Amino acid sequence: MKHFLLLLCCCCSIRLAAQTVTYETAGKKAQAAFDQAISSMREYKPKDAVKYLQEAVKFQPKFADAYGQLGLTYVEMKQYAQALEAFKQLQTLDPDGIRRVRLANARALAGNGMFTEALAMVNAFIANAKNPVPAAEQLKKNMEFAVKTKPVPFQPQNLGDNINSPDPEYFPSLTIDGKTLIYTRRVNGKNEDFFISTRDSSLQWQPAKNMGEPVNTSFNEGAQNISQDGQMLVFTGCDFPEGRGSCDIYYSIKTPEGWQMPKNVGPGVNTRDWESQPCLSPDKQSLYFVRQTPDASSDIFVSHRTPEGQWGRAERLGPTINTPGRETTPFLHADGQTLFFASDGHPGYGGLDIFYSRRQPDGSWGTPVNLGYPINTIEEEGSLVVSSDGKTAYFASDRSDSRGSLDIYSFELYEAARPLPTLYVKGFVYDAKTNKRLTAAMELMDLSTKLTIATIRSDENGDYLVPLPTGKDYAFNVNRKGYLFYSDNFSLKEAKGDQPFEKNIPLQPLEANAVVVLRNIFFATKEYALQPASTTELDKLVALLKDNPAMQVEIGGHTDNVGSDADNQVLSENRARSVVQYLVEHGIAANRLKAKGFGKTKPIDTNDTEAGRAQNRRTELKVISI
Repeated sequence: MKHFLLLLCCCCSIRLAAQTVTYETAGKKAQAAFDQAISSMREYKPKDAVKYLQEAVKFQPKFADAYGQLGLTYVEMKQYAQALEAFKQLQTLDPDGIRRVRLANARALAGNGMFTEALAMVNAFIANAKNPVPAAEQLKKNMEFAVKTKPVPFQPQNLGDNINSPDPEYFPSLTIDGKTLIYTRRVNGKNEDFFISTRDSSLQWQPAKNMGEPVNTSFNEGAQNISQDGQMLVFTGCDFPEGRGSCDIYYSIKTPEGWQMPKNVGPGVNTRDWESQPCLSPDKQSLYFVRQTPDASSDIFVSHRTPEGQWGRAERLGPTINTPGRETTPFLHADGQTLFFASDGHPGYGGLDIFYSRRQPDGSWGTPVNLGYPINTIEEEGSLVVSSDGKTAYFASDRSDSRGSLDIYSFELYEAARPLPTLYVKGFVYDAKTNKRLTAAMELMDLSTKLTIATIRSDENGDYLVPLPTGKDYAFNVNRKGYLFYSDNFSLKEAKGDQPFEKNIPLQPLEANAVVVLRNIFFATKEYALQPASTTELDKLVALLKDNPAMQVEIGGHTDNVGSDADNQVLSENRARSVVQYLVEHGIAANRLKAKGFGKTKPIDTNDTEAGRAQNRRTELKVISI
């Protein structure tokens, strides 16, 4: 506001040509209206100021000072189209006077997407300024970036009255199935609470409801993120009695009885500094958040969950993402590969812009890409999330069709910026003999890169949900002490639609005669040399045998019925021997291992289809003794 009043003084000092009206030559009614406008601005009432200035120019149609002040007021209100009209009137009345408001005029041009004109205007301002003006230099930098870019598709849609209200709504977050939306609402302009809405069968959002206790309290909580499976909520709590700083990050777990009492995530994340805006990774094993520190404004940090279930010491994401400026509102998409965040430190249009970064094959983050205009503007943008299909984005804005303040909007994200479409696998883990539900560790790996995509645990009811980007082949391993590990593989290269894969996983107790298929051991057709993608599974088998030093096992090779019986028998024996040889080379005593080939003699599926034959071509582990 001080910056505005400084511009005001410049405007009022304009001396106009004889055919125009200045404050000194205006009539008393016009002067009085102008004075009331200035008083309104000093009281932070710009809407009232506009009303009085409109009265002033009604009394004096050539009142140049009033048009100049009207343009400045509209800029303050971020109503840039109206500001340009006022400045146009000022320039018509006094071409010399417009020079005094060039910086505000340049901002109005930029606010209307007229970046080339805005750059020319701010350059003219800087050329005539007696001393450097930081705001002008920053606007010049932003416009130099803006003129090199092209607009991107952007048609935001208000989510409507079932979601939005006259109160501000912001920080939307979604479950992976797109059926649950949770967001923050500042109720009556005071206390922040979480609201929840679900989608019906016609894909319409139902009236949102306050989530209630114990998540919502009399304290200030906001900036939440719901896990992809909808079972964990992380959020910011400020001035909580048990807090470590002014604002800390908390979590709550959903149970059949409802949401649990929120808990502080602990010292690995929370400090005496300000922590906020958390986001969980799809597997719930990493927590991204923002921390404000005295040395670096606000940066994005990440904490990884330890094997004991605690959050480890958080670390900055590094200079590719973080800058000396502000980085805020991180959102990791369900694909686990695309990070959206806001920053004013990377090249942009002004204020906070939204960027995305792709995870690289080595696990690092790639160079951030600005989402472009008009998604980003000269204002501050942030708090963007994207649905699992990568197409629909949600954000908060106070656009002209809002219900009164910030509302939640959606729009179709243009193709180049979309994350990988993501489906999910869900089901439960159980004891193959007793059917008892089990908690177990689960790991998914991209077969092409051998990178671990997700590491999770099934819950106390044995249930699990794992988001997976489409277009890839995956290995799937499940482990629990006292059981043989379970393995599987599947391809999402041709996956279409939005239906999840459902897979219930039986675990075989570790006992004599227990058998498990090693589905992630691969051979080329008619070959017995192990393919590189097999090493992850073979290493797990090595670890199992080392953890159980008395265990003896049989490795069985099986084929389909294609080819001669003799060839299939030899092929199955050689494949079994290849696995045994790998185990011996990695420290397992040969006298604990037996290789046996069964050829086509023990099919587990039909040989009349390719899918059935693929099931019959397999490697099995059988426990001989413990």
